[in-house]
Amino acid sequence: MFCAHLPDLTKVHPNNTETIQRMAMLILVRCVAVMIAIFAVATISSRAEAFSQSGIASVYSGGRTANGERAHAGGMTAAHKHLPFGTKVLVTNKHNGRSVVVRVNDRGPFVRGRVIDLTPAAARAIGFSGLAPVSLAVLGRD
Repeated sequence: MFCAHLPDLTKVHPNNTETIQRMAMLILVRCVAVMIAIFAVATISSRAEAFSQSGIASVYSGGRTANGERAHAGGMTAAHKHLPFGTKVLVTNKHNGRSVVVRVNDRGPFVRGRVIDLTPAAARAIGFSGLAPVSLAVLGRD
Protein backbone atom coordinates (compact mmCIF):
# COMPACT_ATOMS: atom_id res chain seq x y z
CA MET A 1 0.00 0.00 0.00
CA PHE A 2 2.45 2.73 1.08
CA CYS A 3 5.32 0.98 -0.74
CA ALA A 4 3.90 1.92 -4.14
CA HIS A 5 5.08 5.50 -3.55
CA LEU A 6 8.63 4.55 -2.62
CA PRO A 7 11.51 5.15 -5.03
CA ASP A 8 12.91 2.22 -7.00
CA LEU A 9 16.51 1.75 -5.84
CA THR A 10 17.27 -0.58 -8.76
CA LYS A 11 17.15 2.38 -11.17
CA VAL A 12 19.91 4.32 -9.37
CA HIS A 13 23.47 4.03 -10.61
CA PRO A 14 25.55 2.05 -8.03
CA ASN A 15 28.21 4.81 -7.89
CA ASN A 16 25.67 7.44 -6.83
CA THR A 17 25.81 6.68 -3.09
CA GLU A 18 24.33 10.03 -2.03
CA THR A 19 21.10 9.34 -3.91
CA ILE A 20 20.96 5.79 -2.57
CA GLN A 21 21.42 7.07 1.00
CA ARG A 22 18.68 9.70 0.56
CA MET A 23 16.27 7.13 -0.87
CA ALA A 24 17.03 4.65 1.91
CA MET A 25 16.36 7.37 4.50
CA LEU A 26 13.05 8.18 2.79
CA ILE A 27 12.02 4.52 2.95
CA LEU A 28 12.99 4.35 6.64
CA VAL A 29 11.06 7.52 7.51
CA ARG A 30 7.92 6.27 5.73
CA CYS A 31 8.10 2.89 7.48
CA VAL A 32 8.47 4.55 10.88
CA ALA A 33 5.53 6.86 10.13
CA VAL A 34 3.32 3.88 9.27
CA MET A 35 4.34 2.04 12.46
CA ILE A 36 3.55 5.14 14.55
CA ALA A 37 0.12 5.47 12.94
CA ILE A 38 -0.69 1.81 13.59
CA PHE A 39 0.44 2.11 17.21
CA ALA A 40 -1.64 5.28 17.73
CA VAL A 41 -4.82 3.63 16.45
CA ALA A 42 -4.26 0.57 18.65
CA THR A 43 -3.59 2.74 21.71
CA ILE A 44 -6.68 4.90 21.20
CA SER A 45 -8.87 1.82 20.74
CA SER A 46 -7.58 0.10 23.88
CA ARG A 47 -7.94 3.27 25.98
CA ALA A 48 -11.54 3.76 24.83
CA GLU A 49 -12.49 0.21 25.85
CA ALA A 50 -11.12 0.73 29.39
CA PHE A 51 -13.01 4.01 29.80
CA SER A 52 -15.60 4.66 32.52
CA GLN A 53 -17.11 7.92 33.70
CA SER A 54 -19.79 9.31 36.03
CA GLY A 55 -21.75 12.53 35.86
CA ILE A 56 -25.02 13.99 34.66
CA ALA A 57 -26.86 12.79 31.57
CA SER A 58 -29.23 15.02 29.63
CA VAL A 59 -31.74 14.47 26.83
CA TYR A 60 -31.28 15.91 23.35
CA SER A 61 -32.66 15.53 19.84
CA GLY A 62 -32.44 17.38 16.59
CA GLY A 63 -31.12 17.65 13.02
CA ARG A 64 -27.84 16.15 11.90
CA THR A 65 -25.31 14.52 14.17
CA ALA A 66 -21.57 15.23 14.09
CA ASN A 67 -20.91 12.01 12.16
CA GLY A 68 -23.42 13.02 9.46
CA GLU A 69 -26.33 10.79 10.45
CA ARG A 70 -29.83 12.15 10.87
CA ALA A 71 -30.76 12.26 14.56
CA HIS A 72 -33.62 9.93 15.52
CA ALA A 73 -35.45 10.58 18.79
CA GLY A 74 -36.39 6.88 18.90
CA GLY A 75 -32.85 5.61 18.38
CA MET A 76 -30.48 4.34 21.04
CA THR A 77 -27.72 6.84 20.34
CA ALA A 78 -25.81 9.45 22.30
CA ALA A 79 -23.46 12.39 22.17
CA HIS A 80 -20.13 12.29 23.99
CA LYS A 81 -17.30 14.83 23.92
CA HIS A 82 -14.39 12.45 23.34
CA LEU A 83 -15.35 8.83 22.65
CA PRO A 84 -14.96 7.74 19.02
CA PHE A 85 -18.07 7.48 16.85
CA GLY A 86 -19.45 3.95 16.88
CA THR A 87 -18.45 3.31 20.51
CA LYS A 88 -21.03 1.26 22.43
CA VAL A 89 -21.59 2.63 25.94
CA LEU A 90 -23.51 1.11 28.84
CA VAL A 91 -25.31 3.99 30.58
CA THR A 92 -26.66 3.26 34.08
CA ASN A 93 -29.06 5.55 35.94
CA LYS A 94 -27.65 5.83 39.49
CA HIS A 95 -31.11 6.59 40.97
CA ASN A 96 -32.84 3.40 39.85
CA GLY A 97 -30.09 1.07 38.54
CA ARG A 98 -31.63 0.77 35.06
CA SER A 99 -29.21 0.55 32.12
CA VAL A 100 -29.23 0.99 28.36
CA VAL A 101 -26.62 0.44 25.64
CA VAL A 102 -26.21 3.38 23.26
CA ARG A 103 -23.96 4.10 20.29
CA VAL A 104 -21.99 7.36 20.16
CA ASN A 105 -22.80 9.22 16.94
CA ASP A 106 -22.57 12.87 18.00
CA ARG A 107 -20.47 15.35 19.99
CA GLY A 108 -21.59 17.00 23.23
CA PRO A 109 -22.84 17.81 25.77
CA PHE A 110 -21.19 21.18 26.08
CA VAL A 111 -22.51 22.04 29.54
CA ARG A 112 -20.21 21.74 32.57
CA GLY A 113 -20.88 18.62 34.66
CA ARG A 114 -22.74 16.75 31.93
CA VAL A 115 -21.04 13.65 30.54
CA ILE A 116 -23.47 12.37 27.92
CA ASP A 117 -26.53 13.44 25.92
CA LEU A 118 -29.06 10.67 25.28
CA THR A 119 -31.88 10.50 22.78
CA PRO A 120 -35.38 10.66 24.31
CA ALA A 121 -35.83 6.90 23.75
CA ALA A 122 -32.58 6.03 25.54
CA ALA A 123 -33.46 8.36 28.42
CA ARG A 124 -36.91 6.74 28.76
CA ALA A 125 -35.29 3.31 28.78
CA ILE A 126 -33.41 4.20 31.97
CA GLY A 127 -36.28 6.14 33.52
CA PHE A 128 -35.64 9.85 33.19
CA SER A 129 -36.72 12.75 31.01
CA GLY A 130 -34.56 15.75 31.98
CA LEU A 131 -31.31 15.24 33.86
CA ALA A 132 -30.07 12.20 35.78
CA PRO A 133 -26.88 11.04 37.50
CA VAL A 134 -25.36 8.22 35.46
CA SER A 135 -22.29 6.05 35.13
CA LEU A 136 -20.81 5.13 31.77
CA ALA A 137 -18.87 2.03 30.79
CA VAL A 138 -17.48 1.46 27.30
CA LEU A 139 -18.42 -1.93 25.86
CA GLY A 140 -16.57 -1.73 22.55
CA ARG A 141 -16.96 -0.44 19.00
CA ASP A 142 -19.23 -1.20 16.04
